[in-house]
Amino acid sequence: MRPSQFTSEIEDALKSETFLMLVLSQPRRNNETAKVTVRPVELKNGLHYQWAERVGSKEKHRNLTASELLQSTREAFPNGFGDAHLYTELVDITARTKGGSLQLKRKPPSKKPALTSHNREKQYIIPVGEPCPFLAEIGVMTPAGDVRPAMYHKFRQINRYLEFLQDVLPALPKDGTLQIVDFGCGKSYLTFAMHHFLTKIHGRAVEIVGLDRKSDVLTHCTGIAERLQCNGLRFAEGDIATYQPTGEVHLAVSLHACDTATDDAIAAALSWGCQVILAVPCCQHELNAKLDRGVLPGLTEYGLLKERFASMATDALRAQFLEVHGYRTQIVEFIELEHTPKNLLIRAVRRAEPHPADSESRREIYDQLKSQLRLETWHLEEAWQRVQPS
Repeated sequence: MRPSQFTSEIEDALKSETFLMLVLSQPRRNNETAKVTVRPVELKNGLHYQWAERVGSKEKHRNLTASELLQSTREAFPNGFGDAHLYTELVDITARTKGGSLQLKRKPPSKKPALTSHNREKQYIIPVGEPCPFLAEIGVMTPAGDVRPAMYHKFRQINRYLEFLQDVLPALPKDGTLQIVDFGCGKSYLTFAMHHFLTKIHGRAVEIVGLDRKSDVLTHCTGIAERLQCNGLRFAEGDIATYQPTGEVHLAVSLHACDTATDDAIAAALSWGCQVILAVPCCQHELNAKLDRGVLPGLTEYGLLKERFASMATDALRAQFLEVHGYRTQIVEFIELEHTPKNLLIRAVRRAEPHPADSESRREIYDQLKSQLRLETWHLEEAWQRVQPS
């Protein structure tokens, strides 16, 4: 067995957020470090991994990102240490070099998650240990309120989403029924979370439409909503580009609409005059195909870098387009969705009365960005034109 298979086990534990501890022991003769212990720590800038090296009577610490942890492990094992022990919420794995080969052994988990933060314990909007019917229904919690070990990532993602909703709640109408459209709702984990947050935590009346094109998924979600008696939540089959609401929409959500479908969702939300728009873009291919060879040739001649640049430029264009149309827009870090590795969320809140001078300035910035990208037009502009009244 190759060492890369052990680091793959670590990578899987990091991605599923079930990683608890890593111990490297049995140092080689030329290694001054007697032992390495790695534990997750919550820092102000997010989850990191504390790499603690025992050298004599002293201990040295480094806080690493997930990718840095994987690289450091590759460098240290098996060249620097003979044994490695990975502890996760699901399994314990021991890797040991013997006779020039690597042997892996698996055992039931022996450790439980513990508070590993340098800061105070995270206070979630939906707390751990309190029963939450919708989380139990979708398999994130047990009926008693315990988060299932394999679902901690989903639990944190849901709570992070609710933090964004908490931030924009003051921008929504204070009274009456909140009208919301969730484009491309899919399995609707976050749609149910939004309904719970607004109705159970804040006591608001809602009319939420979860829109998707997959009838089987919508049937499944409707069944959950009926079992949980989610008043004001319904699911409908439809397309982002053609859906027409029956009345005013206060909040539009688009969390994994692929490529230009995100632009269709933004254009629709703009045409409805939504107070708040939340979008997590996915798979931005359009600009990558349209980029002129003369745009930053030192960067865009490399395919991977061109793709990433085009993705960031697309989201910058979207943000500036929203600014032009009277929205205060931010791009903030989210948690990766199961549908996409993208982890940026566009949050746009409509300004009360945009000043003409500010609108003109925003238009200049947007036009300049388009010019720098040598872009004559793109899908969001075209989608916006299509939804304008004739």
